[in-house]
Amino acid sequence: RGRMLMLKTTDGYLLRVFAIGFTRRRPNMIKKAAYAKSTQVRAIRKKMLEIITREITTKDLKDVVNKLLPDSMGADIEKACQGIYPLHDCYIRKVKCLKKPKFDVHKLMEMYENAGTTATPAATTDGAAGFAVDRPDNYEPPLQDSV
Repeated sequence: RGRMLMLKTTDGYLLRVFAIGFTRRRPNMIKKAAYAKSTQVRAIRKKMLEIITREITTKDLKDVVNKLLPDSMGADIEKACQGIYPLHDCYIRKVKCLKKPKFDVHKLMEMYENAGTTATPAATTDGAAGFAVDRPDNYEPPLQDSV
């Protein structure tokens, strides 16, 4: 069964999330197909909505992506719905970014001021400006197999 939600992250991104999960046959079933009743389907969708809403609305976009990559939300849905009807293959199948927050230059400058970079401008041999990078003594760049 599937579910579609529109949610907003803490940093202002509006996401449309599509989730899907499939019913699993119970161990002692004779029938080939396992169909949940409509009340069970509604309860499963409600549980999906709760879990996805909790996970996305309390995090920023970077954390949401980190949560989506190992597919831990699907595993959470599977565990939570076992009491309603056994599920397998629960996934967040698609996430669309509907709206991005407005770009704020002041906020960006604050982020870079707080980062505390140690690079200092230095002149290069061809006259172009560059930055001197702090590296440990005897630094050797890694060898490449091919170019």
